[in-house]
Amino acid sequence: MMGPAHSLSGAAAWLGIGAAAAAADHPMPWPVLLVGALICAGAALAPDLDHKAATISRAFGPISHRLCEIVDKLSYAVYKATRKKGDPRRSGGHRTLTHTWVWAVLIGAGCSAVAYTGGRWGVLAILFVHMVLAIEGLLWRAARGSSSDVLVWLLAAATAWILAGILDQPGNGSDWLFSEPGQQYLWLGLPIVLGALVHDIGDALTVSGCPILWPIPLGRKRWYPVGPPKAIRFRAGSWVELKVLMPVFMLLGGVGCAAALNVI
Repeated sequence: MMGPAHSLSGAAAWLGIGAAAAAADHPMPWPVLLVGALICAGAALAPDLDHKAATISRAFGPISHRLCEIVDKLSYAVYKATRKKGDPRRSGGHRTLTHTWVWAVLIGAGCSAVAYTGGRWGVLAILFVHMVLAIEGLLWRAARGSSSDVLVWLLAAATAWILAGILDQPGNGSDWLFSEPGQQYLWLGLPIVLGALVHDIGDALTVSGCPILWPIPLGRKRWYPVGPPKAIRFRAGSWVELKVLMPVFMLLGGVGCAAALNVI
């Protein structure tokens, strides 16, 4: 799928988790619901870090573009080193390592570790990065073009600062799920894992499928492109994605938000 659909699906997924948490009698404070949805929307773009033409490659200027080149080469190296006889030959690393459950868990755990060890500045760094990606994904028309990059970064920095201040207030969710001293913000890794997995599931619905189960081998393939029957798959950017899935994600997100806040 394309960036906007990925971001919308990520936000909707976290709002759905919020609804499930409320139903299980462990509701999220509203700042956790909001921040988690924005982080998940941003994290749902991150697996395309292996693609030089993806939204994330432009999000941080030359830094992210160069990082995408490095991740592409790393992913390709891992693919070549671990492929089985049934896996096809390929010339790049797109939709390989960063599109697996292993990568999702590692990135989420890494961000939780940054939040745990880095204190407020670690939290601000995580929020800033994912706010930039969320803006690029959810407001793609306004954020399009290199001339708007600085404005996006300034908006993301201001948003990260404000949201961190709100979360720091007692009862606003810095210790949601993890309440022991020093464990504040460990939950930040959860929407990051979820966003990456939702991205992979979205890509699995497209023509190429997604090797989300790697390194678990399926038959003669270790990089098996998981997906539904090919007859019901669609091409990225097609009318199915734009006219059907994106409105569905918006609707599900609204319902999830209302249920999480006990409005319905």
